[in-house]
Amino acid sequence: MSKIRSWFFTGILVMTPLILTIYVVWAFITFVDNLVVPLVPYYYRPSTYLAFPIPGLGLIIVFIFTTFVGILATGLFGRTLIRLWENILSRMPVVRSVYSAIKQILETVMATQSDAFRQAVLVEYPRKDIWAIGFVTGSTKGEVGENVNKKMVNVFMPTTPNPTSGFLLFFPEKDLIFLKMSVEDALKLVVSGGMVIPKNK
Repeated sequence: MSKIRSWFFTGILVMTPLILTIYVVWAFITFVDNLVVPLVPYYYRPSTYLAFPIPGLGLIIVFIFTTFVGILATGLFGRTLIRLWENILSRMPVVRSVYSAIKQILETVMATQSDAFRQAVLVEYPRKDIWAIGFVTGSTKGEVGENVNKKMVNVFMPTTPNPTSGFLLFFPEKDLIFLKMSVEDALKLVVSGGMVIPKNK
């Protein structure tokens, strides 16, 4: 009986991550399809001529459209349109703040030389002898950096189990313990509430 129970729980450990992964991927594909495919004219949809819809068609359309926009944006005509578009947005009080903030964040994160979210650190927070995992988002610059006579580092402190929310804190670099674990492993540790422990490297 104990062997059957052991096999059953082993089966749960094997099947649960697989089923949840398939569910999340399928839910995402379905969400994008439901959002994008209705925008395609009816007579251009493959489902019009086939007896079944094509899963992932929305993702394919988004990929092709995004690539086309990227090609267009690298040309003279595209850059002119972008400048015109940004000039229009800059005249809208609320919209310009949101647009510029999102643009700066994306440019920082996607820059090849950026250090944003490429290093996990251990910090003593919120008080002495209590430690938390954070992610380095860059060196402290601008007015904040100028008002502190130390080499400071921006650290994003995520919350558990939702790492998309958290706090931005500024720490002296000497007070940080830089971890060898990857950012992915650190995120797993945070999201799981400490239940998924990365292997030592």
